[in-house]
Amino acid sequence: MLSMPTACWLCKMPLALPHHGLCCFCLRRLPMQAECCPRCGLPALHSRRECGRCQLRPPAWQRIVFVTDWQPPLRELVQRLKFLQATALSVMLARLFLLSWLTERRDRHLYRPDLLLCVPLHKKRAWQRGYNQLDDMARCLARWTGCFYEAAGLSRRRKTRIQHRLPASARRRNLRGAFRVETAVAGRHIALLDDVVTTGSTVEEISRVLLAEGAASVQIWCLCRTL
Repeated sequence: MLSMPTACWLCKMPLALPHHGLCCFCLRRLPMQAECCPRCGLPALHSRRECGRCQLRPPAWQRIVFVTDWQPPLRELVQRLKFLQATALSVMLARLFLLSWLTERRDRHLYRPDLLLCVPLHKKRAWQRGYNQLDDMARCLARWTGCFYEAAGLSRRRKTRIQHRLPASARRRNLRGAFRVETAVAGRHIALLDDVVTTGSTVEEISRVLLAEGAASVQIWCLCRTL
């Protein structure tokens, strides 16, 4: 069981509900999400229909849901979770994402997926890090949304070079053939959880593999989308 802090992660003021992680004041001050395409998540004129980029060359996935752009304060919180073992952040970040997902459900009639999967770490990298930063978030989201979570539903067949150190074209080559589906996905609507989507190369490759295995659709769930 994760030990929860009793103060807001941002302003350090005491919390009436510690498991929320953020006070209502800091929650209201989080950056507003820009007007973005509901499919690729990039800036667009309308947030209710696909942008011109997606009409010409759509990504493999069908919808993307995220909290905000890759900017403070979420950028620092995600980095602390990912690299500094601040695992107590998982519940608070999962709750932030849940609020965004519920808004999409209410305003844009987003359907609930059947199965929740995480972008997998290679076993060597998971051993070096000591944990998968997405696993605790996924367990919370599965419980709150009623989706079935399959922790081992995806695997990495080989260790790849670190994505954020590569240019966009090299990222796509780096991931080719890197992922394998380890559970039944045929006919199921999938939610794929990641912390940050930058070029989209990782979630694009996994979505392509899932659809090739017969998945009905893929939603991308992430905390931040680089705009």
